[in-house]
Amino acid sequence: MARDRRPAKAPKAAKVRKAVLTRTVDEFEAAFWPDEQPVDNAVVMTMGALHAGHAALVREARRQVGKDGRVAVTVFVNPLQFGAGEDLDRYPRTLDEDVALAEEMGADVVFAPTVEEMYPNGEPLVRLSAGPMGEGFEGASRPGHFDGMLTVVAKLLHITDPDFAVFGEKDAQQLAIVRRMVADLDFDVEVVGVPTVREEDGLALSSRNRFLSEAERVQALALSRALFAGRDAGAQGPKAVREAAAAVLDGADGVSPDYLALVDPLSFTEAPDDFQGEAVLAVAARVGSTRLIDNVSVIVR
Repeated sequence: MARDRRPAKAPKAAKVRKAVLTRTVDEFEAAFWPDEQPVDNAVVMTMGALHAGHAALVREARRQVGKDGRVAVTVFVNPLQFGAGEDLDRYPRTLDEDVALAEEMGADVVFAPTVEEMYPNGEPLVRLSAGPMGEGFEGASRPGHFDGMLTVVAKLLHITDPDFAVFGEKDAQQLAIVRRMVADLDFDVEVVGVPTVREEDGLALSSRNRFLSEAERVQALALSRALFAGRDAGAQGPKAVREAAAAVLDGADGVSPDYLALVDPLSFTEAPDDFQGEAVLAVAARVGSTRLIDNVSVIVR
């Protein structure tokens, strides 16, 4: 059994006033669980290169735990999530800026471990499996991605031991799989989803947007336009949703679609043609050399 490092909860703990950067598990534990009355804790897991979308997650984490609670932000580019030919080395690393943003949004501790700290014995021989939920869509395009994601999420949940784990709804399949892992494996944490943050023109915020040229950024707007068109067709049923979205993507200049799918948010499988209720319309595409994902919630009738 894992040990519970937190004493029984009591109100009114003194709050850490400045975000502390920690690089090891021991440093994190000392900073996140000082000798004071315990309170609710929340974690926001990121791969860094924080932007306004991440800021919304940290703000929500602070809202969940209140002014006297503690919020941790993890910054770790997890190599297990990257396949051959993916952008592990290219992925942006901006730790100083990440710490400043996390602190501004209300974080108390930033945990930014090295690969060696997270995987001291090398690549783990034992990993979690996303099972059938991780085989389609992003999982089909990026084999092993969700197994690597779940493995590091489970490790970080053990290390940070939070009451709340806050994730963005932009990574809809990831959120669905994490929620199922928590339910199936009895993790004692509440998973909180936060709506996607968008630019005024509709482009979903992403750390990968910085790789887009000015022209490619304009082309990338086809993704959100397609999703919004599909959402607007929800009252006409699943087939109309798919057709409306596909009509926008088909022939969109500079956009190479990977998938466009209307899925059940609980199982993340394709919604049947007679589906009714809340679904997720998800898209992935390459714009230039940059792969982008996005999704919207659709009420299908």
